Amino acid sequence: MHLSRPNFIHEVELPKAYRLINHGPTVLVSSAHDGRQNVTAAAWNMGLDFTPAKVCVVIDKSTLTRALVERSGEFVLSVPARKIAKQTLQVGGASGCKINKFDAFGIDTFAANRVAAHLVAGCVGWLECKVINEPHNQTAYDLFIGEVIAAHADSRVFRDGHWQYDDTTDANLQTLHYIAGANFLSVSNAFSVKI
Repeated sequence: MHLSRPNFIHEVELPKAYRLINHGPTVLVSSAHDGRQNVTAAAWNMGLDFTPAKVCVVIDKSTLTRALVERSGEFVLSVPARKIAKQTLQVGGASGCKINKFDAFGIDTFAANRVAAHLVAGCVGWLECKVINEPHNQTAYDLFIGEVIAAHADSRVFRDGHWQYDDTTDANLQTLHYIAGANFLSVSNAFSVKI
């Protein structure tokens, strides 16, 4: 189901967008082209640069997501929260060539600002990206580099350019970190060290 954007989602300054994935979370990669949409999970992703903000993600060449990203030249990285861990695992293990993952797994979405791919509901961060074409990396390593052209975050856990987790944070808003075998870790309390 396509939803309207919740009011707790705010824009993130692009030079701070990398912080949405700098802590190593699993992401959902959504893609769209010519009226077709898909989503998959990716544990291999990272921030790459500040200005312009860039990210990297590995997208397997055999997937529908990859085909849609290559055709459209854009994608969205959504940072799922613990409350959609089951759906995150499901979309990572199913083929979009065989089923509509959004319908099959009850994935809700809302519109992006700058790309056709949708933002996945139940997440706490979103990066709208335009592909920086690097044919060698894409072919040899399935590695896509994206320039972040819009970034959004859930203000309940990301404010002032930083994640804000403490012992009062709803566990359902914790980010996911895939460790294989259908197992995840989730982020907990943040702390600072003074030097």
